Amino acid sequence: MELTAARTPRSVVVFDYGFGNVRSAERALARAGAQVEITRDFDRAMNADGLLVPGVGAFAACMNGLKRARGDWIIGRRLAGGRPVMGICVGMQILFARGIEHGVETEGLDEWPGSVAPLQADIVPHMGWNTVRPPEGSQLFAGLDTDARFYFVHSYAVHDWTLETVNPALRAPLVTWSTHGEPFVAAVENGALWATQFHPEKSGDAGAQLLTNWIGTL
Repeated sequence: MELTAARTPRSVVVFDYGFGNVRSAERALARAGAQVEITRDFDRAMNADGLLVPGVGAFAACMNGLKRARGDWIIGRRLAGGRPVMGICVGMQILFARGIEHGVETEGLDEWPGSVAPLQADIVPHMGWNTVRPPEGSQLFAGLDTDARFYFVHSYAVHDWTLETVNPALRAPLVTWSTHGEPFVAAVENGALWATQFHPEKSGDAGAQLLTNWIGTL
């Protein structure tokens, strides 16, 4: 009988820069099979198999907190080396070029072009469960039913996806959409950089499957 060695759990750092539900993320990742640590330590964040960047609150405040913790530099360095990073909620929004809140524009990390702007809907914030429309070939949503629902809490979103892939040898980013009043970007899979506008750590079994899918790619 052939024996197969047990796979070593993937290490994930939940980046603690003062903005995000780090404990909820820690518990959800651990249930999904990861070895999880909450820290802003530079070396640990750089060397983990995966880096998760949560975010709650205002775009500008999250960006300021991230920079104080050198998170902008860590994210950039990890992605330059093809090391996986995942952003959640405002942790996704700050990956775009800019955020516009109350008429004030704040520079984001500019990993993707585009602006985070107010949702145009009858009820704001968008708070509660909603479905999404993942594209064909999505790894993030693999194994999930088309009517799977995820938990959202946000008043701002990205309404247009403008990044073009010029090199045909590179796989184009996979963009998932949802609708609340108008269509908005709900998730992105782009090489080593993945992100969700919703909270997988608060999305029950569907969110657990999504995090398991991400951990499985590390």
